[in-house]
Amino acid sequence: MTNKLKVLMLNGSPRINGNTTLALREMEQVFAESGVEAETVQVGNQDIRGCVACGCCYSTGKCVFDGIVNELAPKFEAADGLVIASPVYYASANATLIACLDRLFYSTHFDKTMKVGASVVCARRGGCSATFDELNKYFTITNMPIASSQYWNSVHGREKGEAQMDEEGRQTMRALARNMVFLMRSIALGKEQFGLPEKEERVATNFIR
Repeated sequence: MTNKLKVLMLNGSPRINGNTTLALREMEQVFAESGVEAETVQVGNQDIRGCVACGCCYSTGKCVFDGIVNELAPKFEAADGLVIASPVYYASANATLIACLDRLFYSTHFDKTMKVGASVVCARRGGCSATFDELNKYFTITNMPIASSQYWNSVHGREKGEAQMDEEGRQTMRALARNMVFLMRSIALGKEQFGLPEKEERVATNFIR
């Protein structure tokens, strides 16, 4: 394994240096100690519109709306892992992050197989599990294995900095990062020896034909 492993981290919070950032910093520290290159991009404070289903990305390979989504695409392609982090709004992820992810995953045509995914959520109290499940669906539809931790990947806090007091949540983030490093290393070695899993020609059906 010769190439340095890379992780792209998307912070879906509109708050700079908020509780979601504190969670990601725990992971960043582990990645740095493990020799993994990690880049964090704050997307939750940007103006990102949703997909309009125009279909242009089928022919161009990129989103028709130029901006952050197309800037993230090559970073995602080069990464061995992707971390998606969001605060919880009404038991759901930040809508700005969802708009970004819908367009990023749909408009990029490179193979995402065996890139390791991890989702991180932050809430005052409830809604973490629902948001966690929501974000994981981007991974499970694109052949991306999901990194797990010692508990669901969540931290708690409302006011800025309160997540620092959630010792279990912070430890969960560190365990998640270590597990993610192990998975990425194992997959890299497996790809060298065995290659990627064989794929069948895609069959697509719907409920009316």
